[in-house]
Amino acid sequence: LEENLEEKTITPVSFPTPEVTEIPVPVAKISESMNTSAPVTISPESSYKIETIRVPTRNLDGLMTQTGELTVTKIRIAHRLNEIEDLVSLWEEWSRDAFVNRFVVHDLENNLNRHISENGTMGQLQNYYHRSTERLEQLGALINQLRNTFSEDIARLEIISDELEDGVRTLRLLPLSTIFNLFPRMVRDLSRQQGKEIELIISGGDTRADKRILEEMKDPLMHILRNAIDHGIETSEEREILGKPAIAKIKLRGYQTATHVVLEVNDDGRGLDLEKIKQIALKRGICQPEELLGMTPQQIHGLIFAPGFTTRTVVTEVSGRGVGMDVVRTNVERLKGIIQVESSSQKGCLFRIQLGTTLATAHVLIVSVKGISYAIPVEFVQMTRLVMSNEIFAIEGRETIVFENQPISVTKLADLLEIRLVQSQGESENKTSTETKSNLSISPSFIHKNESYSRTDASFPCIILKVGEEKLGLFVDALIDEQDVVLKPQSQLLKRVRNVAGATILGTGEVCIILSPQDLIKSIRKQAGVMVSPIVRSPSNIDQASDHKPVILLVEDSIATRTQEKRILEAAGYEVVTAVDGLDGFNKLSTRCFDAVVSDIQMPNLDGLGLATKIRQNQEYSELPIILVTSLASDEDKRKGAEAGANAYITKASFNQEVLIETLKRLV
Repeated sequence: LEENLEEKTITPVSFPTPEVTEIPVPVAKISESMNTSAPVTISPESSYKIETIRVPTRNLDGLMTQTGELTVTKIRIAHRLNEIEDLVSLWEEWSRDAFVNRFVVHDLENNLNRHISENGTMGQLQNYYHRSTERLEQLGALINQLRNTFSEDIARLEIISDELEDGVRTLRLLPLSTIFNLFPRMVRDLSRQQGKEIELIISGGDTRADKRILEEMKDPLMHILRNAIDHGIETSEEREILGKPAIAKIKLRGYQTATHVVLEVNDDGRGLDLEKIKQIALKRGICQPEELLGMTPQQIHGLIFAPGFTTRTVVTEVSGRGVGMDVVRTNVERLKGIIQVESSSQKGCLFRIQLGTTLATAHVLIVSVKGISYAIPVEFVQMTRLVMSNEIFAIEGRETIVFENQPISVTKLADLLEIRLVQSQGESENKTSTETKSNLSISPSFIHKNESYSRTDASFPCIILKVGEEKLGLFVDALIDEQDVVLKPQSQLLKRVRNVAGATILGTGEVCIILSPQDLIKSIRKQAGVMVSPIVRSPSNIDQASDHKPVILLVEDSIATRTQEKRILEAAGYEVVTAVDGLDGFNKLSTRCFDAVVSDIQMPNLDGLGLATKIRQNQEYSELPIILVTSLASDEDKRKGAEAGANAYITKASFNQEVLIETLKRLV
């Protein structure tokens, strides 16, 4: 092995030596005049900044809740200021008494000074009086100082809390495009699936709304769009036959008003089929035939939101399950909003969703009913007014008043809520006294000033509610206050209590139920079995609704009144036959077919009550509408009119031609 190794010569492999080039390192030249020991400063432009941070939405929700609590605290502090004002008033009365007593003490001192020494009783009384007067003045100064500083603190707190609430609310706002951008693909896929050509036009995507609104409105908007494509939009062939553009249009729009966020879905399809909706509603037991007779087209449109309602006989992936529109209404009402439907045959359908801009707080009107405080959202209160007893008349057994030249139903809020609270007389009087004092001291923006809004024998405080196109008048015992409140979440037990939207805690610490105007409208509609506020046709449409002019039998003994009412009815498109008294009117009933009877009560031979009774006794005229127009306005007279069979009772004190015409349109 050694020999072999010696014989082999190992030649090392040589690698070329790499050339190394020295690269000069730049060295900053420091001026000799520069103080090298001075600290190095960094310019603001080069400082590290974090412009945005990620925050869980639940933190914003909690912050919004706390700002709401701050609002409640602000209201409670304002109540404390009222108590200080009461204390100031008490001090002023005390000061006036002390000023009067000063002269009494002076006279007493002059009369008794000869008999009582200065060191005696009179001297002690005089010293006590002077010390009390000085302390009273000191107390007054402290109270006035407390009132002034308290007022300044409240004003400062109100500014800060309002700015804080606006700031937190702004943090929760997102553009509507966040959910709008989810729908173009769905519309495109669904239209291809059904062989329809549809263009989705989106506007208002930059409108900003609360995060929760976007979360809750995604599914409702999706259901409305799916229904528009499946039910409303025709195929291209059908549209060409109808003279419509082959490409259908669905417009999705969002915008904001001063107090609401509004979402609209509008299509140019076939619209809603009223007759088909009626048939399905009867078939599924959603309403009774007599209820449909009294419904307006708008109310019939609202039946599509009933649970289980569907016009499809076959269940498909898109529709037929009867859950879509019910989900829409449930989600909208959960946000304390309203949904409206407008439809025109073969022209299209519009769904409008109206929601409040803020969900954590609400501006409400506090009312008292049977000694209990309730809150009604101000956005649904169109007006408050005093209604005199002679302004109330009956239409089809329902109490009615005239508001803006239209008859609207009215009812007691206590009856609607089924309140049966029994109070002792003393407690009731104390409560009424407190309410009356409050009524005289406040003047909310929608309450007429210089009017007492506590209930009297001749008048009733009435709240006019407006939900969509429907109106309702509510009688309450007193109007208490108008204020901002924080909406408290409902427990599971109270999640869907009828007529209740939520609860809050007032500045006095009292728990107050917030009523749902939408549910109140539904409740009165169920009680009456008919519509709440008539939405009548214009006179120009009367002839289009039937093949002949409606014929009215006018029974009135006064020539002047008879002539005036005849002109009013004929100008509205009615044919009028007159009679001079009840007997003449009853005899003329057999001469031709009449659509309604308008009669006075106080007449010779046969009065209006007797005429109504004779008409109802005849089976042939059992359904003939009867309207009594009279100067008799007492409750007893109205009761007699209803017992005689009159459908409507109009007092001449509240009479005008709009009331008569619209009542006729409602009944004929």
